[in-house]
Amino acid sequence: MAEVDFERRLERLFAEAPELPDCAAFAHGVERKLSRGWQTRRWLIGTAGVVGGVIGASQLVVSNLFQRVENAEESARALTAGLSQVAPSTQMVSALSGGFGIWISVGLAVLLMGFALTRVIEEI
Repeated sequence: MAEVDFERRLERLFAEAPELPDCAAFAHGVERKLSRGWQTRRWLIGTAGVVGGVIGASQLVVSNLFQRVENAEESARALTAGLSQVAPSTQMVSALSGGFGIWISVGLAVLLMGFALTRVIEEI
């Protein structure tokens, strides 16, 4: 019987944790640390994004991406010419190979960036 009473009393003691004497000062310190430096964090994140964008753009230039896109367009034109001989009603293939596919993907990327920017503005 003594063990059951001891267990219940022990559970009550752990359920009701005593308040520490410096809890108000601790809470104030945590709130102060959380509220300061948001402007600095935003600038650091923005700077890191710009640096990442510059590095990504330089990698695209170094990797001859534009020459590869031109080669892909030439391949698409050759594919379109081959398909037009096989099936004359290939309007979709010819539309996508004429550069419209690239513009569609660029437009979708811009739309996605707009959605992301709207989300970021809502959270601020």
